[in-house]
Amino acid sequence: MKVTAGGRESAQTTPIPLGASAPKQPLLRFRYRCLVRIEPTAGETTVKSDGELMDILTTYDLTGSFRATAELCGCSHNTVKKAVEDRAAGLPPATRRAKIIDDWNEVLEGWVSESKGKIRGDKAHERLIAMGYVGTDRTTRRALSEIKTQWRLGNTRVHRPWITEPGLWLQYDFGDGPVVGGRKIVLLVAWLAWCRFRIVVPLRDRTAASVFAGLDRVFRIIGGAPTYLLTDNEKTVTTTHIAGVPVRNRQAVTFGRYYGITVLTCEPADPASKGGVENAVKLAKADIVPKETNLLPQYESFADVETACTAFMTEVNTRVHRATRRVPAEMLAEERTHLHGVPDLPHTAVLGVARRVPDNTPMITFDHCQYSLPSTLLGQSVWVRLHDGTDEIIICALDDGGPVEVARHRRTTPGTPAIDDAHFPGHHPKIPGDYSIRARTASEQAFLAIGEGAATWLKEAAAVGTERIFQKMSHAVEVARLGGRGDVDWALGHAAVHGRFATGDLDSILASKGMDLTRRGASENTSLAQGTGGWDLFGSNSIDDTHRQSPHRGDTNDTQQEGLA
Repeated sequence: MKVTAGGRESAQTTPIPLGASAPKQPLLRFRYRCLVRIEPTAGETTVKSDGELMDILTTYDLTGSFRATAELCGCSHNTVKKAVEDRAAGLPPATRRAKIIDDWNEVLEGWVSESKGKIRGDKAHERLIAMGYVGTDRTTRRALSEIKTQWRLGNTRVHRPWITEPGLWLQYDFGDGPVVGGRKIVLLVAWLAWCRFRIVVPLRDRTAASVFAGLDRVFRIIGGAPTYLLTDNEKTVTTTHIAGVPVRNRQAVTFGRYYGITVLTCEPADPASKGGVENAVKLAKADIVPKETNLLPQYESFADVETACTAFMTEVNTRVHRATRRVPAEMLAEERTHLHGVPDLPHTAVLGVARRVPDNTPMITFDHCQYSLPSTLLGQSVWVRLHDGTDEIIICALDDGGPVEVARHRRTTPGTPAIDDAHFPGHHPKIPGDYSIRARTASEQAFLAIGEGAATWLKEAAAVGTERIFQKMSHAVEVARLGGRGDVDWALGHAAVHGRFATGDLDSILASKGMDLTRRGASENTSLAQGTGGWDLFGSNSIDDTHRQSPHRGDTNDTQQEGLA
């Protein structure tokens, strides 16, 4: 195109005085301080570029009229109005070209709103194709991303930092703990809002009694009770909702009144209202529960879990908190002055029925049945209750940290005590027929001194009613003096195994081994003749020991002489 501007010929245009009417197609541009009309050539697009929009704004500044500017620039007055309003609002010029997806934006907006901003790009594209859309998947995803961004801006919850005062708020929640003995432990996690002090107490279940006992332990760890207790709407705290109003569990109200606290709950499905304890739960599970990410070993007992929780609390509460830039344990010392005191005795109304453990046996009676508990609790008071919804009996005791579960049994029947052998250390059950052999007389001691074979012979001979048993025991002692204890002990054990308890059986067994009890000779060590080794040892107690250590213990002559000596 040829334009003439300021007396110069550069394109195909004609100068137009201000205020003159013009067709809608041509576009005006300022060149050399002169407003000219630009005639579009064949095939030229009428889409507004950055320069065209600037010309529209400049023309509006000169005319002050939407319609006059539209007539001069060859566009609609709405285009002029939009450009002017965007400039007034500080927005960049709307230079985006029209796209195929523009006709489907309202559809996408509806889907985004319906799905709460979660609809996937591939699913949205599939539905658009089914409705006649001919654009690409990439175009759909870009448009959907922009619409999602705008939707989130209008539907994002704005969080205001929570500023609390010392001694007011304590939040608590639960997390899945490790598995011990096939049972999953529950982690009660509490968070004191002002000082950011975190407490973790392991529980065996989430019943009201266990939860309240755990909270009592929390109060004693921090050294006081707060004004408000904030948690979820679980059944131990809220029984139901009526018109959005939570109905409190009577047990929770009684528990709060006992400690002077007000129990409150957050809105349902709104964990952000207690975000402090939610983060504490995540941290506790990551550091205490064995997972592939931390490579922790499995716990052998519930006590090991308690030890791990104590170590966790020590670690997190003695390092600088990223929000306060202070140590929570040091801040707790300041906040403790704003907490009110905890009663000396915990709230036991929901712990069960009180029972006193006898002084001589670690057994208590509940519902006409007997249950064992650790022997360290002899003479103390405990609480017994039935686990809600199960057949388990739970026994709790008190220590410096509050109520603690000490035993758990399956519910039994009267006359059949529920006993845990671990509650009776050093106890050996007595089995009928398994007698403890203890010598009471000198003759019994001499017989049992022969060896284990003699003890076995006594048990078996007595069991079959052997006659003249004392005479046979005395004969065995005499033979042992003559033939040596080792051979006689072997013979007695052999007789017990084969049931040979008659008179002469012992001598017969010894004779089968090649022993001759009729010879009476003396060796150098056993003879009392002057000049022999036996004479030198006469009057000492070492003859038997010397003989027993002799390598010729099996020599018949030696053993016979020992008996004579």
